[in-house]
Amino acid sequence: MVRSSTFTSHARAILALGLPLVGSHLAQMSLHVTDTVMLGWYGVTELAAVVLGASLFFVTFILGSGFAQAVMPMVAEALGRGDETQVRRDTRMGLWLSIAFGLLVYPLFWFSGSILLALGQQPEVAALAQDYLRIAGLGMVPALLIMVLKSYLSALERTQIVLWATLAAVVVNAGLNWVLIFGRFGAPELGVKGAAIASVGAQIMSLAALGLYAALLPPLRRFNLFQRFWRPDWHALARVFALGWPIGFTGLAEGAIFQAAALMMGWIGTVPLAAHGIALEVTALAFMVHVGISNAATIRTGRADGAGNTEGLRDGAKVAILLSLGFGLVMVAIFLLFPGPIIALFLDRANPEFDEIVAFGSVLLAFAALFQIADAMQVIALGLLRGLRDTQVPMWLASFSYWMVGIPASYVLGFPMGLGGPGLWLGLVVGLTLAAILLMTRFWLRAPRLA
Repeated sequence: MVRSSTFTSHARAILALGLPLVGSHLAQMSLHVTDTVMLGWYGVTELAAVVLGASLFFVTFILGSGFAQAVMPMVAEALGRGDETQVRRDTRMGLWLSIAFGLLVYPLFWFSGSILLALGQQPEVAALAQDYLRIAGLGMVPALLIMVLKSYLSALERTQIVLWATLAAVVVNAGLNWVLIFGRFGAPELGVKGAAIASVGAQIMSLAALGLYAALLPPLRRFNLFQRFWRPDWHALARVFALGWPIGFTGLAEGAIFQAAALMMGWIGTVPLAAHGIALEVTALAFMVHVGISNAATIRTGRADGAGNTEGLRDGAKVAILLSLGFGLVMVAIFLLFPGPIIALFLDRANPEFDEIVAFGSVLLAFAALFQIADAMQVIALGLLRGLRDTQVPMWLASFSYWMVGIPASYVLGFPMGLGGPGLWLGLVVGLTLAAILLMTRFWLRAPRLA
């Protein structure tokens, strides 16, 4: 058990770190929502193209962001040891790897039209998606560099700037979208290209703000983050690469399980797919709270590990789990008590399929009640393990749970057993619950062995 005074101190520290990160994650999601809404006003074909293009960009970004996410526990652990030189070395090589990844994947965006046509997309949609990605793809390097700086600053417990920079990017993106998509204030009407330019512009602005903050803020100057940036540090680069690539693949595997569920839901029908999309959007918003707590847990665990504070590490882990579980239980109650009104918020009541979508979505939110607890515990476990710089075994445990258990269970429950859409979601609950059990077991078996 955690003593009351210890619980309070850990809870305050985790929330001080985690709440700004929660806000940052929610703001990051709103960037996508803004693009979707504005292009929905512009045209259906353009909206479909950008949704398709943004999905390809996001999947690629998730894979590449593993190096950025690796910087957070590495910096936290180095600070716990009092090794400020290693802070600079690891962060700088995280920036190097992110630049390299962004450059290597750009041809994927340049030739995306041919790729999308080969995947069966309509020629007009594929062409517009390529127009979007050839510009938006230029933002991959800035987007990944932003992630590295966010990890670096978060590990230094400078999470407020992470929040404000993300909020500023949302405002800039929305303003540029309005001007460039529709051709306002004398600007050319660029449609999907305007949305892409807006995204890149917002990313560059955010990168500049975070970079200047990291370089010029007096308390941070001692790290000399960009000193001799051009000089390779092969040992640090290998460390960041070894920790980061499993994080990227874990995120990719988790994201892909939901894409697979959406594909199978589409086999059932349009109404179930629409309800699935809305219910998933709702759960994703709630999930951002758990991600923020998980990030804070990574930082606190890394600091405690670096300082050799096993008791603090274990107590902090318990508090993070309890905070996430508490929020998850609140969301369980909300999903069970108010499913209809929640789904209705995303729909036009004049829609002839309004009642059908609300009814189906309400059933899915009942399964989302289970979904919340399972998903919360697995992401907290991943955060705690990353704080110990343990990523390869968790990658295999999570991927096994998602793909060898979760997806097959969804298919069997949804189709051979005839449960349909609810069966698909129940299968996700099974996979995520197994991931939570395996990952939590992995953490608690490792935690007592720390010196």
